[in-house]
Amino acid sequence: MPNFDRRHARGAPFALLALFTLGAAGCRHAPPAPTDAGAAHEPAASPSVSAPRPRLTPGVAAANPIAVEAGLEVLRAGGGAADAAVAVQSALGLVEPQSSGLGGGAFLLYYDAQTGAITAFDGRETAPAGATPGMFLDEQGVPLSYQDAVTSGRSTGVPGAVAMLGLVHSKHGRLPWQSLFDAPIRAADQGFVVPQRLGRFANSTFAQATLPDARVLFSKPDGTIVQAGDTLRNPAYAETLRTIAARGPRALLEGELAAQIVARTHAGPRPGTLTLQDMAAFRPAEVQPLCRTFRIYVVCVPPPPSSGVGVLEVLGLLERTDIASRGPMDPQAWLLFAEASRLMYADRDRYVADPRFVAVPVEGMLDQGYLDNRAQLIGERAVAGTPDAGTPPGAVMTRSGFDATDEVPGTSHFVIVDDRGDVISMTTSVESLFGSGRAVGGFFLNNQLTDFSFTAVDAAGRPVANAVAGGKRPRSSMSPAIVLRKADGAFVAAVGSPGGSAILAYNAKVLIGLLAWDLPLQDAINLPNLIARGADFYGEMPRISAALAAQLAAKGVALKSGRGEESGLHGVAVRGNPPLFETGADPRREGVWRPQ
Repeated sequence: MPNFDRRHARGAPFALLALFTLGAAGCRHAPPAPTDAGAAHEPAASPSVSAPRPRLTPGVAAANPIAVEAGLEVLRAGGGAADAAVAVQSALGLVEPQSSGLGGGAFLLYYDAQTGAITAFDGRETAPAGATPGMFLDEQGVPLSYQDAVTSGRSTGVPGAVAMLGLVHSKHGRLPWQSLFDAPIRAADQGFVVPQRLGRFANSTFAQATLPDARVLFSKPDGTIVQAGDTLRNPAYAETLRTIAARGPRALLEGELAAQIVARTHAGPRPGTLTLQDMAAFRPAEVQPLCRTFRIYVVCVPPPPSSGVGVLEVLGLLERTDIASRGPMDPQAWLLFAEASRLMYADRDRYVADPRFVAVPVEGMLDQGYLDNRAQLIGERAVAGTPDAGTPPGAVMTRSGFDATDEVPGTSHFVIVDDRGDVISMTTSVESLFGSGRAVGGFFLNNQLTDFSFTAVDAAGRPVANAVAGGKRPRSSMSPAIVLRKADGAFVAAVGSPGGSAILAYNAKVLIGLLAWDLPLQDAINLPNLIARGADFYGEMPRISAALAAQLAAKGVALKSGRGEESGLHGVAVRGNPPLFETGADPRREGVWRPQ
């Protein structure tokens, strides 16, 4: 097996490379030795230069052109990827508040071109100390409806995205923190043209869009709601950015902004327990990502509470099939992907949670013998019903009840490349559309605590791993990925997507298309989406031919129209010999890539 020095990855999970195909038939690559996601960082070795490498083009791929331009402005001023990420997130919170913002959380992977190291950063929200397992039950002990839970004061966790970006900036930033907010402040003060997606959701019937805070933010002087193409100003948001610029990344967690956040969550209905002490106690984490090999590559994603381990499990399962010799028009390839996805989701839903609170069998889920056994469940037809979770080595079954958490998509993803070749892949979210629908300082508060299981035990009486607890971080499907070449650690790709629990399938799809089918990155992004979880198969029907759908139905895969938001994949990649630099943005949203 070609040599991959694990020091290139300061922690990284195998990316979701499984959706469409694996490598050439019969071509198997044993993964490197398991990585302890909690291990201390090893010094990174410089990658060897054994093949020509292209110079990566500096630029930004994000969900809105205004956010892209904010990042480019920082890059042109001499900033690096860490600097530009602050500007991009700040702009997204203004022009795409339905998806992410200052009041949310994020996971980020950072590729250091000089050392070849990948580092993961965890900015996932944290439950307040006063959170209890029954906080999303009503007075009769019945789980609240999702709408009641999401709009309650109990749904908001301590926001972590800005603090996480502060940590990344402290390690990799080049420009002063206060200089990174100029473009989004200008846009908030002077106004920006309302994008189609924001106009659509601001005028939707989603509960959060109808609440008073959203009406204040999106109303025109005559009291009507802005439409796509109108100009919208948000002076309160500009003032918030000025405060964060002047006081630093902890300005949201300490001081007047923190007090406003706490007070807003204490308002009815169903006030929460968030305190100033909870806010001040929050710390983002620099963690070791999970990395596993796939064909001639190494795919890296964040460890739990991210669900990146599920991406790696799908890849491992599909590597044990002949999907690599098939293609996107082959119904058996889709069947293989669907069945591997269902097995992965069964395991993910049962075992993945905050590892500080429960034992997550990460190594067991990726164990070679376990994957061998699980892959044997994949046949020529879809298995009827809902697949059971397996028993990976290290699983504590008495603490592994079934969890059916409903993750509603309200997320964004962006990729940044700077002039040194450093790369950021970051997925960021407020959870649902406009988060909890509660706002302070011109931005929405997250409802990420509804990513916990509403019940603490399953029907069999077993404790659920992802149950609510004070100080705990809810499980997340956010799984940004970075791919290296196994032989020498050379950069290959950075990708990611929003989409709730479907993120795992979206990321897998693009990685399969890119790394197994050798498709251009944009073509891999354009491939149809298929999300198989439990007994359901959701397909992007406008992109799947009637003939293919009929062939899949004959195999037991009866596709339904997709649900939730569409994918929002963004990425950069290096392909071919001689190697060429490619970029991609999902046509299903408003994202673009632009060079510096």
